[in-house]
Amino acid sequence: MVAVKPADINALLNRTPDVAAVLVYGPDAGLVAERVGKLTALVIKDDDDPFRLVRLDGEVVTADPMRLADEANTISLFGGKRAIVVRAGSKNIAPALKPVLDTPPPDALIIVQAGDLARTSPLRTLCERSRAALAIPCYPDGPRELAALVDDVMANHELRLQGDARVHLLSLLGADRQTTRNEVEKLALYARGAGVVTIEDVDAICGDAASLAIDSLVDATFLGDIPRLDMNSGRLFADGNDPGVLVGFLLRHSLMLLSARTQIERGAPAGQTLDRMRLHFKRKDAIERQLHIWPARDLLSVTGDLGQAIARCRQNAQMRHEIARVSMWAVAMRAARHRTRN
Repeated sequence: MVAVKPADINALLNRTPDVAAVLVYGPDAGLVAERVGKLTALVIKDDDDPFRLVRLDGEVVTADPMRLADEANTISLFGGKRAIVVRAGSKNIAPALKPVLDTPPPDALIIVQAGDLARTSPLRTLCERSRAALAIPCYPDGPRELAALVDDVMANHELRLQGDARVHLLSLLGADRQTTRNEVEKLALYARGAGVVTIEDVDAICGDAASLAIDSLVDATFLGDIPRLDMNSGRLFADGNDPGVLVGFLLRHSLMLLSARTQIERGAPAGQTLDRMRLHFKRKDAIERQLHIWPARDLLSVTGDLGQAIARCRQNAQMRHEIARVSMWAVAMRAARHRTRN
């Protein structure tokens, strides 16, 4: 069985998988945890049921490889399918999982919760090649997934986001699914009963220091401000932000600049183009300067380079910090050269 395609994941999470094991992995720890929770709920309704839910740590499984098979083949005292959730951590539990996949248990689903696994990881390889397993990747939300999540939470609270508030909110989100959901839920509670959520509400609740640091990182990169880039990237890496996600923010920003700059080079007034971008007022000056120094052809080139950097971060998890730094500095150096010529 190959890895589940992103477009098929939501449909899969609406029914109990007809396999022995599901591997849920990726750099977005919040999304991994959310999907593990959904899979567990498909098997059992009460996640505190000690007879049908077992939680194991990767260290326990690697120390006693037969423990997983024993749990998978144990019949529940009161009947019903069992869920066995294994937090793999840094341990390779593939040797313990393989016997279970070779002889699938009749009444158990093993759900393996893992981090960002390389393509050659034994655990990922085992699950992607086995007919008795599924592998669900969890990468940071793109614009479409973010918008769907925001709209869903707002609808549940009977709220509507104003247009500029929605654009601004989406620009602040995306590093981690659980963090994103928490921020949107917090905003919904703040605006409860108001009916409409304004940009002032978004700033009051979601304009946190991490988001400001990401904005500062993006602007420093595209303005060629290397000291500020170095400071912000160091801080964000130290806070645990995924390097690939941060490069993703740069990619989205590059696409936005490319669209606007292309319009300007085709004759659209710069002021009107800037207004149509519906930026937060605090960032307008920085974006205007970026549009002034970057030609469209170079933004197109940078967009391609950043996309390749994200792919390399996913393919080589151990080197992702270095890959991200190199890609950020490369953009900043080009920006500095453009600024000097202008």
